[in-house]
Amino acid sequence: MNFLEYADEELMMMALADRIAGDLEEVLLTHDTATLAVPGGTTPGPVFDILCGVKLDWSRVRVMLSDERWVPETSDRSNTKLLRERLLVGQASAAQFIPFFTGDETPEVGLAQVNDTIGASLPVSVLLLGMGADMHTASLFPHADGLDAGLNDNAAPVVPIRGGGATEPRVSLSGPVLKSALHTHIVIKGAEKRTALDNAAGKLIEAAPINLVLNDATVHWTGAT
Repeated sequence: MNFLEYADEELMMMALADRIAGDLEEVLLTHDTATLAVPGGTTPGPVFDILCGVKLDWSRVRVMLSDERWVPETSDRSNTKLLRERLLVGQASAAQFIPFFTGDETPEVGLAQVNDTIGASLPVSVLLLGMGADMHTASLFPHADGLDAGLNDNAAPVVPIRGGGATEPRVSLSGPVLKSALHTHIVIKGAEKRTALDNAAGKLIEAAPINLVLNDATVHWTGAT
C-alpha cells in the first residue's frame, strides 16, 4: 500500500484529481479507450468538480460507478445522479457513461444486460474507491448477502449485494474486477477512517473487504474534515 497524507482536504482533492487525470492520459497513450470507475457518496464530489474541467480526450473515456443503489436516477439516493451533476459535465461531458440501473424491479433481473455491457469495458484503467468505517469498499460490505459470490474468482463483473449496511438492494463491481484495475486510488477522510484502515490489517477479506485492493492501491488521506 502506498499511503499519502495531506494537510487539508482541498489539497488532497486537487492532488487526487491530478493523479487520476495523469493515469488516464497514460492509458490513452497505448490504448484506444480508458475506463474510469468511481464511487458515489459525498467524499469524492470535490474530485469530480476538478476532474470534469481537465483537458483530456474524454470521448475515449468510459465512466462507470464502482457501485450503485438499485434506485432510479431521479432518486437522491442514486449515485448516478451525483455523477451526472458533478462529473459528467464540462470537459467530461464527452465521456461515455455506462449505467448499472436498468429500471427492472430487482438487480437480478437486470444484471445480465448490465454485465454484457460492462464486460466490453474491462479491465478498469483507473479505479477510485472510498472506504466505510466498517471497512467496506464499493458495496462489498462485511458478511453481506452476496459478498461471497462477489469475491469468487469466477464472479460476473457486477453482482447484487443485500444487507450488511445497505438499506436497499445494491449492485457492485465484483472482486475480480476491482483487483484487476490498472491504477487504484482510495480516498478517505478523518480519524475514524484512518483507524478503520489500520484495523483492517490482518483481517480476512470477508470481514474487511478493503483488503481486497489495499496491496496495490494508493491511499489518499487527510485528518482535516
